[in-house]
Amino acid sequence: MPEVRAVVFDCDGVLADNGSSWQNIHDYFGTENKEMLARFLRKEVTDEEFVADDVRLWKSVQEKIHRDDIMRCYSGVKLMQGAREVVEELHSRSIMVAIVSSGVDLLVGTIAQMLKVDDWAANGFEFNEEGWMIGGMPTIVNSHDKGQMVEKFARINQLDPSTIVSVGDSGPDLSMMIEGSSFVGFNPIRAGAKDAFTKAGVPVIESRDLREIWNPIFGEDFSNQG
Repeated sequence: MPEVRAVVFDCDGVLADNGSSWQNIHDYFGTENKEMLARFLRKEVTDEEFVADDVRLWKSVQEKIHRDDIMRCYSGVKLMQGAREVVEELHSRSIMVAIVSSGVDLLVGTIAQMLKVDDWAANGFEFNEEGWMIGGMPTIVNSHDKGQMVEKFARINQLDPSTIVSVGDSGPDLSMMIEGSSFVGFNPIRAGAKDAFTKAGVPVIESRDLREIWNPIFGEDFSNQG
């Protein structure tokens, strides 16, 4: 197996111990988007249309939404068990760490800063100078084609795909597995995720301890490190 030079993580449910950074906002405002989510998963609407409908729902509850309101949605979100240890050990081996998430940049950026990752990309909102939400930003990470950002990361850092491992928790995260690279399915609690991973023939870790990904990537237990 080629030497691993980079590990690219999804954020929600992988590095962050939450379900969805978008759902966190729905929980805060007491809204739900099940019908639109189903349409989105069937690829009937785009990321931008999906976000626009979410913003519409939230503003129907609170007309003016401040950046601070969004940050409050994440007040209880913690790092996934083992996340800090895994990233620190990867860095100690001079392995690059990146986040490619279609989640909300306000949370993803906070997680990226906490873990001191090398690069990250996520989606988010446009705010005016006073911090009031205008709407969704143009999509940076396409939920159904996250490989675009992995390819960009590889190109910028002159990485051969065979040296990249991606880690995600949902079926769409499999799009991170660009040709020649590897993938580990982690914590597949969403409907159909485990089936998608099994069908793709990738290793699946059902634990909520991120250190469990170490064995399928490096062929050794994390407990042997340090």
